[in-house]
Formats: sequence, C-alpha cells, structure tokens
Amino acid sequence: MNTALHEIDERTNLTTSNKFELLLFRLGEASVNGQRELFGINVFKIREILVMPAITAIANAPANVMGVANIRGQVITVINLPKVVGCTPKKGLPILLVTEYARSTQAFAVEEVNEIVRLEWNQVIAAEDTGGKLVTSIVRIDGNREDSRLAQVLDVEQILRDVMPEPIEEVSKEKIGPPIKLPAGQVILAADDSPLARSMIESELKALNVPFVMTKTGLEAWNRIQSISDAAATEGKTIQDKVALVLTDLEMPEMDGFTLTRNIKNDQRFKSIPVVIHSSLTGETNEKHVKSVGADAYIAKFAADELAEAIRKALAK
Repeated sequence: MNTALHEIDERTNLTTSNKFELLLFRLGEASVNGQRELFGINVFKIREILVMPAITAIANAPANVMGVANIRGQVITVINLPKVVGCTPKKGLPILLVTEYARSTQAFAVEEVNEIVRLEWNQVIAAEDTGGKLVTSIVRIDGNREDSRLAQVLDVEQILRDVMPEPIEEVSKEKIGPPIKLPAGQVILAADDSPLARSMIESELKALNVPFVMTKTGLEAWNRIQSISDAAATEGKTIQDKVALVLTDLEMPEMDGFTLTRNIKNDQRFKSIPVVIHSSLTGETNEKHVKSVGADAYIAKFAADELAEAIRKALAK
C-alpha cells in the first residue's frame, strides 16, 4: 500500500516539474516501411489496460469501430487503432487501452504494450510539419541523443472526430452569448498543439469578437507573453494593457500548460493575468493539479457555451 501511494504521489508531482509519463505501445507494421513503430499516450489519460474482452459487433458501425465491450458495467466503444493509422498487426489485438478524453470514455485496441517512460516536455517536439495529420508530436524517448528512439503521440481528438464524426457544434450567439468587449489594445493569448482544437478555439474567439494571438506550445506562449511585456514597456505600458487572459491546453510539446501557468502566476509582472485551462485531460485528479498551479478556471474540451462562460467569469475577476 505504501509503495502504491508513493507512486501516486510521484506521478502527481510531475505536474510541478514539466515532466510527464508516457505509455509506449505498438500497433503492428507500418504500411510505408514495414517497421513496428512506437506510439505513446499520456498516462494521465489512461483509465485502465485490459486483456481484450469479448467484443459485440454493432450493426452499421463506422469502419474503424470493432464494436462495444462491457467493462465494469459500462458499455464502451472499441476502436481499431492500427486500422486508423494504417498499421497491420502481426500478433493480433490482445490489449485494450481504456481512455478518458474530453468528457468521453473510449477504448483502443493495440497489438502490444511496452513500457511507461518518464520524460521532460522538452523531449517532445511538434509534428505538424511532418505531414501526419493524426500525430501532434514526436517524442525523443532517450533524450537528445542522435540514436534516441522516437515515439509518435497521436492526436486523439482528431482520431475520435474522424472515426465517429459528429455534427460540428455551431458557435452561435444564442449558445455563447453576446460579444466580449476588451479594452483597446488587449488580446487573449491562446496555446494548443492540436490543429483541430486550435480551429475550434479560433472560431469561438472570432464569434465572441475577441482579438487573440494563437500559439502552438506552452514555450511559444511563454516567449510571446514576455516579448509582449517588453514591447509594452517601451510604450510606457504594462502587460496588463496588452494581454487580457491566457487560454491554454495542458499537454503540449516543449512546455506543458501546468508549467506555463505556474510561470505566469510566479512572475510579478504577469500573475494578475487570468489563466483558463482548456484541456481534454479530465477528472478530479487533474482538476486538483490545475488548482495547485494557480489557474483561475478549468474547462474540459469542447463545449462552446461552457468555454465562453469560463472566459467571461475569469475576465470579470
């Protein structure tokens, strides 16, 4: 029991050090080169790992949905992850990863689970320029060595949207309320590494008639807020005259949202700027982590009305 509690404490403390744990797994042979590439998922998003249970096929289900499984009394959709990413498993699909993303629970069938590795976010680089729309980032598992193993972190938000498409939520005045009027010269600074999430956030901020600056990583956002502060000083102004609020994801290459928020709240220049965390990492534990770094609000992705309300409340403070 003491060992288990120690491991939980250690994992919780990772949010204070720009570190995280990644579960590595394989999906079979890649169609391009026949290699059995490594993939990864943040341990915080995994509810449990199971030997593949009985699957009930669902009539007329989407092509990449294997069916549903009855797991501890909950009926959960099972997605054939190798099929989604174009891999061919040679050992079958004996393992099920049950995950929690953005208000939903789903399961992914995988060929093999390898290990859990503890990494720093600076070992993660954005993958948008690689041409793979389902990959948000590449992880250098063994550090910055030339021979480091690489793992791909999949954009699960995009995968879920592709596999089980739902009508895109219309961002209307009826749903999000009237435009928000910021003082002249102020913007909202936003950070998210998922192209899909960025497009949804941009649509909402435009509908709210709010000027914004969009960044792709926590480090980019941190550098941007410092440069905006320096520019404001040359005008005889402060950062508060330029940035009304910071809206950030949690999982991002180079610097995560926990570290970005902590940096802002620990800096005398920036600490009065409201920070709203907008993340697919949900659950009571993650909400406690968010509060521990000083964020002003936490909202799970993606509900347009709730995000608008969180922004309004944070600005009102």
